[in-house]
Amino acid sequence: MPTPTKGPRLGGGPAHERLMLANLAASLFEHKRITTTVTKAKRLRPYAERLITFAKRGDLASRRRVQAAISARTNTNKGIIHELFTEIAPQLANRDGGYTRITKVGNRKGDNAPMAVIELVLEPVSAKQAVVKEAEKATEKAAPAAPAAEETPAAESAEAPAAEEADVTQTEAAEVTEDAAVEADEAAPEDDETDTEKK
Repeated sequence: MPTPTKGPRLGGGPAHERLMLANLAASLFEHKRITTTVTKAKRLRPYAERLITFAKRGDLASRRRVQAAISARTNTNKGIIHELFTEIAPQLANRDGGYTRITKVGNRKGDNAPMAVIELVLEPVSAKQAVVKEAEKATEKAAPAAPAAEETPAAESAEAPAAEEADVTQTEAAEVTEDAAVEADEAAPEDDETDTEKK
């Protein structure tokens, strides 16, 4: 499960906290949205999203893991687990994460505790995201076709003048280096002669 946060626990002890999170998650999956304190909502979010990820897998091992996490002591939540695997998980199949939404709703009247609504994001993925995914798929399909387009005769004819220009510049550079080498050879013997005369 996610790394526990530092600081005081939600309940009196770790077992109490696990039971509270299991009950909150079961209520969230049953009612699709619950109102609770901001602290409990923030602690519930990673717990519930992890269970939804297991539900999206859909295999028997995942079902048993979710059942062990939600139904800690009793088997009263089998209907909720069935609903999670058969109704909620297929609705969230195209979503890669962010299965819950927390909205702050002000403070509670009695003790002025900050309250929030945590709900499942069951709306389909936005059209903009779907268009982006289609565009990515199109570019992946077009990438292998791009080298074939470069091998066309028009591409070869466009490359031919560039290759000829490169050959011309290489030959000019070779001639310049040869001329410099010849001049250096001519200058070198004169220097040798002057050195021998000085000795």
